[in-house]
Amino acid sequence: MAKTFKKPEALSDQHTHYCPGCTHGVIHRLVAEVIDELGVRGRTVGIAPVGCAVLAYNYFTFDFQEAAHGRAPAMATGIKRVRPDLVVFTYQGDGDLASIGMGEIIHAANRGEKFTTIFVNNTVYGMTGGQMAPTTLPGQRTTTSPLGRDVADVGMPIKVAELISSLETPAYIARQAVIKPKYIVRAKKAIKKAFQYQLDARCFSLVELISTCPTNWGLTSKEAVTWTEENMLSYYTLGEYKTPE
Repeated sequence: MAKTFKKPEALSDQHTHYCPGCTHGVIHRLVAEVIDELGVRGRTVGIAPVGCAVLAYNYFTFDFQEAAHGRAPAMATGIKRVRPDLVVFTYQGDGDLASIGMGEIIHAANRGEKFTTIFVNNTVYGMTGGQMAPTTLPGQRTTTSPLGRDVADVGMPIKVAELISSLETPAYIARQAVIKPKYIVRAKKAIKKAFQYQLDARCFSLVELISTCPTNWGLTSKEAVTWTEENMLSYYTLGEYKTPE
């Protein structure tokens, strides 16, 4: 009997270091499935961030580089310009991309660099203890905003997909979620489109993925899914924000 479900070849046999309920593992699998389906594993290079996914290179069976905090787009730019035949992507969280790395991602997108960015948005700094991030929701409590995010003091959360899509150059920008099967199916389609546009040398592409962080939110895995659906999706609207067509 033929197998209908198996581990992607692009994923390694690695025991997870992620917390229970964390959706990084789901995203890793989606990226690996897409790489396998496109048949590009032998020429793919990922760029790991500083954050919870700093060890992303342990989970994949293709080449990976480690960038300084927030500098993954700069490293991806260099690799892709020197070796345009490679499939290059950055894997970044909201602290790495939307805070210290905001300048890097804005200018890489505005230049139209032909790589892909997988942006994981869980509204909090995961690795360093749950501090407020640029994406933390209004009123959301973190270790550095115990009374909730005060927008009068620190401003509104940054909507990265909308911000990047407002630039003239970037051509494929989407936001999806990975909290339930129906969302995960859409997320994979967006990731595959983003990589295909790179293979066609058409444009810069970024897929923002709404994710959970049960540990730093102080919730169970099930509660985190419910909280995400009830609170995040009304502010971070899902869909395609820009396409090259």
